[in-house]
Amino acid sequence: MAKTIFEEMGGAYVRQGDYFIPCLTLPAEKENKPIGVWGQRHKRYLREHKRAIYTNLLTSGKLNSYLADIDEQAEEMFFRLVEQMAEREGVTEQFKAANGLEWTRRMNNIRACAMELVNKEIIYN
Repeated sequence: MAKTIFEEMGGAYVRQGDYFIPCLTLPAEKENKPIGVWGQRHKRYLREHKRAIYTNLLTSGKLNSYLADIDEQAEEMFFRLVEQMAEREGVTEQFKAANGLEWTRRMNNIRACAMELVNKEIIYN
């Protein structure tokens, strides 16, 4: 029996019942960096809305490193925005000591605004 192109390239088949199924494996990723909350959100967005990009990254073995990079960019942008907004609005440690509840309210508002900007610019783009 003549070999198929798949077998000539080093592929193999496994018999399951009456069918021969090719043994396919995904390429191993070089780095296995941890993915944070921002990377997980972007992964979910890709899986639900950008299936072709998600599948291409997954099958090429680049998904984890891509998501780790997105996570790092989003984390840096978030902290930079929070710091800049707090400085611009005058929310300092002295303000925190003087009025803790108002400081908490303002910081929560700043963090929510920064999170919205990161989501718009990096995660869901």
